[in-house]
Amino acid sequence: MNGNKSLKDFERQIRECVKCGVCQAHCPTYKERRREGAVARGKIALAAALLDGGIGLEEQLQQDISMCLMCGSCVRSCPNRVPTHEIVGAIRRQISEHEGPSLIARGVSAMTGSRTLMKALSRGGAFLSPLLFKKIPETSGLRLRFPIPAMKDRTLPRIALRSLFDRVPEFVQGREEMPTIGFFAGCSITYAYPEIGEAMVRILNHRGYSVFLPRRQQCCGIPALSSGDGRLVEALAQTNAEAFAKRDVQSIVTACASCNGGVGEYYRTMHTDLQEFTDKVVDFSVFLQQDGLLAELEGMEKWPERLKVTYHDPCHLKIQGITREPRAFLQALPNVDFVEMENADACCGLGGTFSVSHYACSKAIGARKIPGLAESGAGMVATACPGCIMQLQDSINRAGLKMRAVHILDLLASALP
Repeated sequence: MNGNKSLKDFERQIRECVKCGVCQAHCPTYKERRREGAVARGKIALAAALLDGGIGLEEQLQQDISMCLMCGSCVRSCPNRVPTHEIVGAIRRQISEHEGPSLIARGVSAMTGSRTLMKALSRGGAFLSPLLFKKIPETSGLRLRFPIPAMKDRTLPRIALRSLFDRVPEFVQGREEMPTIGFFAGCSITYAYPEIGEAMVRILNHRGYSVFLPRRQQCCGIPALSSGDGRLVEALAQTNAEAFAKRDVQSIVTACASCNGGVGEYYRTMHTDLQEFTDKVVDFSVFLQQDGLLAELEGMEKWPERLKVTYHDPCHLKIQGITREPRAFLQALPNVDFVEMENADACCGLGGTFSVSHYACSKAIGARKIPGLAESGAGMVATACPGCIMQLQDSINRAGLKMRAVHILDLLASALP
């Protein structure tokens, strides 16, 4: 299998950047740093200079390229649709190949590249977290706080003692006349939020589908992509495609926006022969709307007492234009009173390894979500990405809001019989 695109593959798109500066108004990191190197236009100029041999992989270039969430906000606003997030990924891979991976990149690769290590770390973290982390009030929805000085304000979800693979069998039988649906769970759902995965399997099975949750599936590759480890992304893509080829699945549903962006959107951009796999990848909200569940919900009587819920757009769905479907479900749910919030489509600030290497900036970007959340008056903010849930709740906790970040599937599962 051929692999990731190189910087040279993007030469035409790089030349199409007209330096208009429209991206400035949409770039989360530029709003915080106000430096040309932080905005898409500046990064494209660096990419062009690299291609022309005008500069090398200097420390300042590496710093500027690291200041990117790869959220794609600039791409949506760009008149020529220059894929800056993909170009940044190509430069990061070039840096990693020539300069060697960073310490964070090595840690990410070691963890996401090994199922055994991931499971061991998850199990160990579940046992040791009461000793390593400080507790915060349970009303926040998260109950762990980093003791590390540089991240003393950061909150994280309690690590689940039993992963999704421990809770759900590899194959769940549905009605004989119904097809089998593959479920790509991803790392966050499998190890940190297994209840989201349980809800997904339960809903699919409730609709009559058999569900295939292959144990051989691994990380989608987004963390490795963010840290510049191209070889690991290639290996994970091949492993995941082979894992789901073990059964004849009609579709491969994701319940994590980042995973959908990885196994769906990003794998399609690679020089691969994985089209049979990627063509089946679909976000849960799109799948369940096509399935007819949305229409059924719209016909249900509203509950007398409903939860006031707003919605945050995950970047990996937003860039693909998947914005209406999640809202349609929230509006249709009988147990939800949906309200739109200001800046719903603004990035939460996580950005994979960005929130680790640039936590102060990540925290500041997340804080920009707070006014909209507070003014919505909602008690919950729903989204379709576990990473966004973690980042949003961290921002909510620091702001002192009485609000919980949840997955749409949590609300959907509680509304169904």
